[in-house]
Amino acid sequence: MIVRRMLHALGYRFRLHRKDLPGKPDIVLQKHRTAIFVHGCFWHRHPGCKRASTPATNIEFWRNKFAANVSRDAKQIEVLESGRWRVLVVWECETKNPMALSDSLSRFLKQGECLGKKTLQ
Repeated sequence: MIVRRMLHALGYRFRLHRKDLPGKPDIVLQKHRTAIFVHGCFWHRHPGCKRASTPATNIEFWRNKFAANVSRDAKQIEVLESGRWRVLVVWECETKNPMALSDSLSRFLKQGECLGKKTLQ
């Protein structure tokens, strides 16, 4: 919800969970050909994040589960990018600093607008 509110405040309009795109991105800005995933640090294994801990019981199950999640995420991003989509992953822990997140979203989206203008010329 935080990311959605920020995008709306920045003037962007979007769709949620487009089922026709790989991975059903959380947010899709069709006009900018941009897909945004908001990943939980625990489930999607944010590298170096303290929230990406592994439970102490049934360790093998969790390792396999997390490896499958990370592998699936990478494949979905690769398919989207090969289809000329721009992909942004916002990590759960990044939502805790609204100012930095807003700046990152704004920079990423403005960069895409500039790239789009260059390809049209």
